[in-house]
Amino acid sequence: MNIGKLLKLLISSLLGFLIDLNDSRYGHLTWEWNRGIRSYLHPSIFALLYKVLAFLHLDTPWFMMKAPRLLQSIFSAVGDLYLYKLSKILFGEHVARWALFAQLANWFIFFCITRTLSNTLETVLTLVSLYYWPCIRTSSGEDPLAPRSWGLALAALACAIRPTSAIIWIYVGLLELFSTLHRVKFIFVEVIPIGGLVLGLTFLLDRMMYGSWVFVPLNFLKFNILSSGGDYYGTHPWHWYFTQGFTVMVFTFLPFVVAGIVISKEWKLSGLIAWVVGIYSILGHKEFRFVLPVLPIALMFSAVALAKLGKTNVSYGQNKASQSAATRSSIKTKLAVLFLLGTNLPMALYMSMVHQRGSEDVMYYLSREAVNGEITSVLFLTPCHATPYYSTLHHDIPMRFLDCTPSEEKGYLDESDKFMMDPVGFTSEFAKNWSIPSHIILFDSQEKLLKEFLASHQFHEIKRFFHAHFKVDRDLQASVVLYAFRGH
Repeated sequence: MNIGKLLKLLISSLLGFLIDLNDSRYGHLTWEWNRGIRSYLHPSIFALLYKVLAFLHLDTPWFMMKAPRLLQSIFSAVGDLYLYKLSKILFGEHVARWALFAQLANWFIFFCITRTLSNTLETVLTLVSLYYWPCIRTSSGEDPLAPRSWGLALAALACAIRPTSAIIWIYVGLLELFSTLHRVKFIFVEVIPIGGLVLGLTFLLDRMMYGSWVFVPLNFLKFNILSSGGDYYGTHPWHWYFTQGFTVMVFTFLPFVVAGIVISKEWKLSGLIAWVVGIYSILGHKEFRFVLPVLPIALMFSAVALAKLGKTNVSYGQNKASQSAATRSSIKTKLAVLFLLGTNLPMALYMSMVHQRGSEDVMYYLSREAVNGEITSVLFLTPCHATPYYSTLHHDIPMRFLDCTPSEEKGYLDESDKFMMDPVGFTSEFAKNWSIPSHIILFDSQEKLLKEFLASHQFHEIKRFFHAHFKVDRDLQASVVLYAFRGH
């Protein structure tokens, strides 16, 4: 088979795959897809994985749940590798090893980096791309430099997946523009063609999937920045990232990060952290994951301080003095490692395996029950998106959760808001027009108020799942409760 025929076959296979994607048998598209503020590029990666599993006859609920996380873990491992390579180029092998330690030991990286969020892939692409930018590598004596075009392509891909990634690349791009000797070439031969190609291909993918021309970055900008649509889901004060968000993510690495910035005097990368956190602080709606891409960079600075802690400047010709200094240095390093592991590992394990686990456990249970034909329909009487959905169930079963689509109408209350304000009144009204579900899922804090309603409609508790020890934002949601309809 010649190259032309092979290329034709690959293109036709890809088109067939995309058509299949657009003709899914069941599932749920959230309001973001109706507004055109999400690109199909990121979910297409996992949809392709699902197709591969189906081709291999491995598309069982267990594989469908675990495979995307495994794939994201592989992506994250690539990010770890490039953090090591970037640290080695900037600060040397010794610091690079400590950077890898910090990346693996930090509780938030452990907790978040293998989740299938667009922010996690954005973080990986950021680490890989930074490695290829000459303006970031100028402190290195290594030559030749890696091709800048790779960095540009990966930066464009990060922006295609998550448009707010442009905050990072505007900063890096301006650094490159002012440091390069060939500015016209950089703009017209590299930035515009490479960026245009990546974003153009993404634009075509979205055209095929949406069925019409949709420019996602513009819609995203309009909703989240110009109209402050994200504020619908809550706002925080401007200083939240500095006083709570980013400092909690860095956690006990914080003093080492500050020391590393001062010791290294690497102001470009520390400036990037300040720039990103500062810009996101202007926006009303804030989340930890928004600033995830600069967390590994901060941890790299902590590696500088940890590496410095393990060094001694005493001459080894002075035996007793040198041995004493080396011993003190070794003790300091061991204490620092024990302190960081002792504070981060318990936090990582608790947040990843214990805290708010009920929402996943209940869906795993329903998935197993659905195999046995015990589930016919599910109603979620919870705040919207409180549990996984078809991504965990993987069965064609009708499900309904309370809507929380944003509205431009001032003072508008969605279904989720109404339910949380008056669970009994809302549910009683809702039940007048419902098709009785076989199962209802709710948190114990609302269950206490709805016990009489559930009993009167012949629903009985069949299982209770631990969820949390302490409250986050709302009243304590200690457990997730599953009720089943026992009427005729």
